[in-house]
Amino acid sequence: MSHPTRDAGYDRENFVRIAPDVTLGEGVKIFSFVNLYGCRIGADSQIGAFVEIQRGASIGARCKISSHTFICEAVTIEDECFIGHGVVFINDRRPKAVNEDGSLQAREDWKCEATLIKKRANIGSGATILCGVTIGEGALVGAGAVVTRDVPAGATVAGVPARLTVRRQ
Repeated sequence: MSHPTRDAGYDRENFVRIAPDVTLGEGVKIFSFVNLYGCRIGADSQIGAFVEIQRGASIGARCKISSHTFICEAVTIEDECFIGHGVVFINDRRPKAVNEDGSLQAREDWKCEATLIKKRANIGSGATILCGVTIGEGALVGAGAVVTRDVPAGATVAGVPARLTVRRQ
């Protein structure tokens, strides 16, 4: 069985793929089987195993991104956020594989919508965050929630679709 090599962009020991256009802050910890390209990760953040962070995504300082999470283009996560296991971010409201003429969609055919996760927000495992939303500072998204609209600062949301359960005064 062959193994990836450093020449292919892999760290042989940890099987981590970091493209040359990635910006890493001081003290960033990256675990095995991670794929990073065109993104920025702030100082002292931790990236768990089996995470992908795409081009144009930004992770702040002192964040924890748990295993099996997918952070796509146009997602900004500010400082000191927790992202649980298996969280998925969506960046296209109406994804399609092909154009009207049947041709395969290319990068210019997609319309990415930005998503913002404000400082100290926490997102529970298995949550799905749709595009175009802001999760407010210090908010909590419950495990398995599907966030379809903005979450106020300090609020707790849960369910499918996510609904307000607690709002801090």
